[in-house]
Parts: sequence; C-alpha cells; structure tokens
Amino acid sequence: MQNTPSTDDPPRGPAVPFGEAVRTWARIGVLSFGGPAGQIAVMHRVLVDEKRWISEPRFLHALNFCMLLPGPEAQQLATYVGWTMFGVRGGLAAGMLFILPGFVTMMGLSAAYAALHGTPWVAALFFGLKPAVIAIVVQAVLRIGGRALGDRRRMTIAAAVFIGIALLGIPFPLIVIAAAVAGWLWLPAAVIDDDPLPPLTRMERRAMAMRSLRVAAVCAVLWWAPVALLAAVFGPGSVFVAEGVFFGRAAAVTFGGAYAVLAYVAQQAVGHYGWLAPGQMLDGLGMAETTPGPLILVVQFVAFLGAYNHPGALPPLAAGAIGASVAVWVTFAPSFLFIFAGAPFVEGLRRNAALASALSGITAAVVGVILNLALWFALHVLFGRMMDVAPLGLRIAFPDVRSLQIAPLVIAIAAAVAIFRFRAGIPAVLTGAALCGLAIRLLG
Repeated sequence: MQNTPSTDDPPRGPAVPFGEAVRTWARIGVLSFGGPAGQIAVMHRVLVDEKRWISEPRFLHALNFCMLLPGPEAQQLATYVGWTMFGVRGGLAAGMLFILPGFVTMMGLSAAYAALHGTPWVAALFFGLKPAVIAIVVQAVLRIGGRALGDRRRMTIAAAVFIGIALLGIPFPLIVIAAAVAGWLWLPAAVIDDDPLPPLTRMERRAMAMRSLRVAAVCAVLWWAPVALLAAVFGPGSVFVAEGVFFGRAAAVTFGGAYAVLAYVAQQAVGHYGWLAPGQMLDGLGMAETTPGPLILVVQFVAFLGAYNHPGALPPLAAGAIGASVAVWVTFAPSFLFIFAGAPFVEGLRRNAALASALSGITAAVVGVILNLALWFALHVLFGRMMDVAPLGLRIAFPDVRSLQIAPLVIAIAAAVAIFRFRAGIPAVLTGAALCGLAIRLLG
C-alpha cells in the first residue's frame, strides 16, 4: 500500500536545500510590487523560468485553486508552492516571507504618516516605481498568456473575461464560475502528469480528510487567539478587538482580490467606526499600491491609524502598532488555513480529467484578469485624470489624453526596453526606476 499523503507529506518536489528556498522566497517578497498581477509575474519568473522548481502546468493549477479562494491569491500561491516543496514548514516560510517585507514597510510608513504627516521622499521613490511595474505586469501577460492560451477557445475565454470585467463590471466570483463551466463543457481534458500520483484508497482518502480537518481546526484557533487575548487584556470594547473582529470577518469574504473589498473597508472604517478620514484612506491605498506585498496590506494602514487615533491608555504609536499587527494577522491567517487544508485534495485532483478541463478554463480567465489589471494600473499611472463615458449604456473609465504624464511614460518605456531588449533583472529595473523618480521629484 502507498504511504498515506498528508499536509506534512506534499507531492514530490525538487531537491532544493531549505535554506536556498527561504532566501528565494525572501527575494520574491522584496520584489512583489504591482499588486496581484505584478506579484504573480515575479513568482512565475523566479519559480518557473529561473529556478524551475515547479512546472508551468502545476504553477497554473495552483494559481487556479488560489483564484477560487477568498483572500490574497498571490500570497496563497506562494504558500501553496512552498507546501508542495517542504510541507507545512515550506508553506509557512513562503507565505510569511511574502508578507513580511510589505508588513515592515507599511508599519514604518504608517508610523511616519501618523507622526510626520507624510513622507515626500518616499513618494518620490514610488513615483518612479509605479511606471516600472507596468512593464513587469505586461511581461506577465505575455509570458502566462503565451503558454496558457494555446488555442482559439482559450483565447475566446480570456477575451470574454477581459470584456466582462473591464466593460460590463461582472462580479469576480461569477467570472470564475463561468470560466470553469466553459472550460468543463468546451475545452479538451488535459491531466497534469509531470509528477504522477498513485491512486488513493478509501482509507487513505479518509485519513487525508481527517488530517485536513485537524489542520483547519488548529489554524482556526490560531486565527482568533490574538483577538481573544486582546479582549482579555484591554477589554472587549477596545479598538483592538473591534479591528480584529472587523478585519477577520472581511478576510473571509474578499473574493476577487483586494479591490473587491476595499470599498467595504473604506465605508466601514471611515463612515461607521471613524478610524480615519476619507483622504487618509486614499493615502493608505497609494502606499499599499507602491510597496511590496499584497495590496490588501492597506488594512494595516487603516488599523494603525484607527488605533493611533483611539489609543486609550497606551502611547499612540504603540497602540497603532498593535492595531496594525492584529489586522494583518486576522487577514492572512485564513489563507494558511485554506491552503493547508485544501492543497492535498487539489493536488490529488490533478488526475481528474473533467476538473482539469474546468481549471483550464480558469487558467484562460486568469490571463484576462491580469490583462485587465495591467490596463487599469497603466491608465491610472500614466494619466492624471479619467473620464466616464457611456457608449451603448456601458460606463467606461477613459483617460483624458491631455493629462498624459510624460515622466512616468518615459520611465515605463525605459523599463520595458530594459526587460524585453536587455533582459535586465527585476531588482535592477526597480532600483533604477526608483532612483529616476527621486531625481525627477528633486529636480522639479
């Protein structure tokens, strides 16, 4: 009988020293600019193209599963790949290192924002980073699209998804469901067999289910333990408990990525709780968009200011740090729960031809989603104003061509030339772009 798989016994991965993997995941975390599209591009370039630690089909298979989950899909993808290589310790290392650089950066920027009312030199650096991220995201569209869209049917699904999101405003969960159904009904089956798995007996499936339930129970307890501790120390009515409960609840419904939940977070944090002002919410979003890590780290900024403005008996900076930390914990803890409990089953389903077809549809949809994110990001970086037009009753945000910003356009073109023509690495491109942004702001 085959050994029973478990969450601590992942599929066979490459013979990579754990220390090297940790250093690589730390590098990915530092370079994870540009929201989900840019982060997925970085992971794909490092893990699939450079290191060859995971095959293209398995990378897309993992990404498809993460797209179905609530929460930050890029961080979940990092956790999933880490799990496939080293089990739970690999998943924890990859997932936490993906968050850590952004967490540290946002904590420092939040404290500086609260204490110093803005950091112009940081804004100058990020002024140069944003256009460079456009080139990285375009590279992701070309790389993933070139390999995932192998026929006209997949191209059709990708185009339909792009139109559905960009022009029709169809909710993200419906997009994913429709793409899965289209793949199941329309695409030929393609089972991933680059790492064939033995069939599981009924006893082995039952054992795997029990292990996943135990992992889910432990993760669920750890999810809410800090909130319970803060309630015991500061009282159930403290701002820390309110933030923990609110952001923990929001983490369970963030289907469609950060943009899908930011409107709800802004409405509640500004209008209901009064943790910060509307303009401050926009400042926090700008910080999150231009720092490494998932965009949902904007909740860290919101929680920091909420606790900073309502510190109770604590020093404001200490209260802000506690509020920000608990918000990040309850936001990302569910991601580890979903991966550790679900990944063993998803890996086993690589044998299922019908599911493989459905996930192929989601793979094509991912290209459309990344293309939409790339376009959205490029328009908002390169143009100072957007106009709403309504052809045929469709409300479309269209750039005001008179507001084209020349400096970001030049930086974006230079970054694209460096990446596509000279094969420059992402660290060099981002460093050069940041220095260009700083020089432009200092000179003008």
